[in-house]
Amino acid sequence: MVEKSVEVLTPEPEEPGLSRRGDAGPVTDTGTGLAEVLADVIGVEQVSPDSHFFDDLGANSLVMAQFCARVRKRDDLPSVSMKDIYQHPTLGRLATALADAAPSPAAAPVPEGVPVLEAPEVAIPAGTLRYVLCGVAQLLIFLGYSFVAGLIAVRGYEWVAEGSGPVDLYVRSAVFGSAGLLAMCVFPIAAKWILIGRWKPREFPVWGLTYLRFWTVKALIHANPMVFFSGNPIFVLYLRALGARIGKGVTILTHTVPVCTDLLTIGSGTVIRKDAFLLCYRAHAGRIQTGRITIGQDAFIGEKTVLDIDTSMGDGSQLGHTSALYSGQSVPSGERWHGSPAQPTQVDYVRVEPTACGTWRRVGYGLTTVLQTFFLYMPLTIGIAYAVLTRLPVVGTMLAPGPADLTSAGIYVHALLVSAVFFFGAVVLGMAVLYTVPRLLNLIVEPDKVYPLYGLHYSVHRTIARMTNVKFFAWLFGDSSYIVHYLRGLGYDLCRVEQTGSNFGSELQHESPYLSTIGSGTMIADGLSILNADYSSTSFRVSRTSIGAHNFLGNNIAYPAGARTGENCLLATKVMIPLDGEVREGVGLLGSPCFEIPRSVERDSRFDHFRTGDELRRNLSAKNRYNIRSMTGFLFLRWLYVFLLTVIGLVTVDFYGIFGPVAIALYLATALAFSALYYVVVERCIAAFRALRPQLCSIYEPYFWWHERLWKVPDEYLEIFNGTPFKNVIWRLLGVRIGRRVFDDGCYLTERMLTTIGDDCTLNAGSKIQCHSQEDGTFKSDYSSLGTGCTLGVGAHVHYGVTMGDGAVLAPDSFLMKGEEVPARARWGGNPAVEEISTANPPVSALARLSVTGGPGA
Repeated sequence: MVEKSVEVLTPEPEEPGLSRRGDAGPVTDTGTGLAEVLADVIGVEQVSPDSHFFDDLGANSLVMAQFCARVRKRDDLPSVSMKDIYQHPTLGRLATALADAAPSPAAAPVPEGVPVLEAPEVAIPAGTLRYVLCGVAQLLIFLGYSFVAGLIAVRGYEWVAEGSGPVDLYVRSAVFGSAGLLAMCVFPIAAKWILIGRWKPREFPVWGLTYLRFWTVKALIHANPMVFFSGNPIFVLYLRALGARIGKGVTILTHTVPVCTDLLTIGSGTVIRKDAFLLCYRAHAGRIQTGRITIGQDAFIGEKTVLDIDTSMGDGSQLGHTSALYSGQSVPSGERWHGSPAQPTQVDYVRVEPTACGTWRRVGYGLTTVLQTFFLYMPLTIGIAYAVLTRLPVVGTMLAPGPADLTSAGIYVHALLVSAVFFFGAVVLGMAVLYTVPRLLNLIVEPDKVYPLYGLHYSVHRTIARMTNVKFFAWLFGDSSYIVHYLRGLGYDLCRVEQTGSNFGSELQHESPYLSTIGSGTMIADGLSILNADYSSTSFRVSRTSIGAHNFLGNNIAYPAGARTGENCLLATKVMIPLDGEVREGVGLLGSPCFEIPRSVERDSRFDHFRTGDELRRNLSAKNRYNIRSMTGFLFLRWLYVFLLTVIGLVTVDFYGIFGPVAIALYLATALAFSALYYVVVERCIAAFRALRPQLCSIYEPYFWWHERLWKVPDEYLEIFNGTPFKNVIWRLLGVRIGRRVFDDGCYLTERMLTTIGDDCTLNAGSKIQCHSQEDGTFKSDYSSLGTGCTLGVGAHVHYGVTMGDGAVLAPDSFLMKGEEVPARARWGGNPAVEEISTANPPVSALARLSVTGGPGA
């Protein structure tokens, strides 16, 4: 571990936090046992029962996670979770609370709202032969799809090229583009009904024939252009065509498309916000399990939520932001729930009054979108492609009869010029458009005014959000001082900036940059989603969202307008931001529902001297110079990637005369393989082909600047390999110590070389293993390890320094905190995660049963 517990204290003989000879220690057996364990963890003889873990003993969450892990290994002590530690931060209070929560000899009743779960299943290895054959079949399916797509594209281009004038070219482009788009949308629907029919609740092993059919349909659905129509009534029609039962007036804003759509029922008037997972399937212990998700009328599902299989919500019910329903949970009609797992609350998440928005308005909006796409966007796209292919001399040379001279320098000079003009021209033009067009559009939408959905103002609002959330520029400027200037130009109100060189990460989204305020001295990690808009089933309203001064925001946070947090707060990773109660200031918030923790501890301030005075100016100047080199280098590497793809494309054009449409299929496969290998080589070169090591350092140390470079290596290509054996090959090439036959349906690893994944593990969509944290000015990283046959649920988040034993399961949307040790075959869940109540295993944390109604901030 990076932070050894023996480093927590270097006590003087009279230090008040430690018991001296003759001091009264804990008198209960539980208190005595806890004191022994804690003293051993921090390397002292005795600990006073009144010593505060953080203020007096100087411990931090990683040290206390070690304490919890050792307590769980003692059969004579009740189990303790990190939530228990924060709510009862002295040995005396902790022992008393554990004694009060101890169950009677009879079985303790399970609290309402807590799902009762079966014991974790043991993953049954699929067999290497079946694993390999499935990968081969997936490759053949991809090549077949690429061949058909290439054949259609070539025949369509040839037909468009036969046009005799501008009008004829426009008509042909519109016809071919519209027909091609329609075919791409209809084909996945047809494939679903042919290969699957109707989805039914069942389970089947991964890597088999049934899984191959499942994967084919899933891949086609996710590659369907209809994904871009989320938030549009057309998207609802698409899901209905796939078999979903969806009522009238439903608004779906999430881009995550349900796969087993026949198992999805959504009542009329329901609102589902973006980044919500309603997949109707999950992977568990090497098997795919499908199940129903039933949502009643006029329900509301918040941002960054997960609905597991076999869950339901009644009419008029609500599920708040950053929340999850576990399998078997049901929200009664008219009730509001939030948290992970969800529990009752009084918070109303529908914060905008309804307005008139009838069926004809929705029909008109959808029809207008179709007409714009067919008669504007598609002809424009095909027309530009036609002009490029007909006006470039090098393309004519490659299409001439006979093989081209691939050793000619002219081909590569033309490829260099074309790629440079295209890439750098797109960067400059994109920045100019980004800073002008959305500002003009923003004049149309007034803050705090209620507008009906599917009208002009709704279109403008959605256009602003899409244009200003371009990932490229946040990726380029993020994790540097220059992100501040970029966001200000975009429209953010950043008050008086206290420059740190890492004010923002590279993953940030919003709904309106012009209504986003960030207080002075605040630092934000990756994954922040600023919610400037409130929605009902008929209306929306944009409002200013303000984050206070001197805050630190961890990863993957949804921050809504009207949040009840003020200045000097630590908002931990995946925390649910409170919308009720007093304004929290000078505290930390953790969990969903959130509860208070210390804002900081003495141990986390060891690098504060780097952040003031002349030391800060020198360090910041050095970091800025380093970041400039990083940004320049990555721009060059991105352009080089485009240049090499252009060369491959020209070679494909030359081979087209010999191989026909097969050449197009080979180009698509080659481009995909090349993309993966190119960025693997880039990442390994940046790391100098060395393994990462655990670190504890300031963000102003050169190691951290170098580590930031690894985060900037593009990895969007990984999504294409989800659910295939090829993703495991890429992970190995990137340095992950990964076992055999791992099923990865969409997990993300931030530090590949610090991650270990055992054989036959199951990693669900949206899960993440993050082997680092950055808290204010301190960077920490450590190894995280998953044993054989582990399962990470949908949207689960694993922090650094974590060990999961063989066969362990982490439930959906859970947050497994740094330093935790999950025993073999245990089942953990929640945010923060603790061992779940199981029919085969009593709950590990006795206090967890009493805390299901939440802590402060719930």
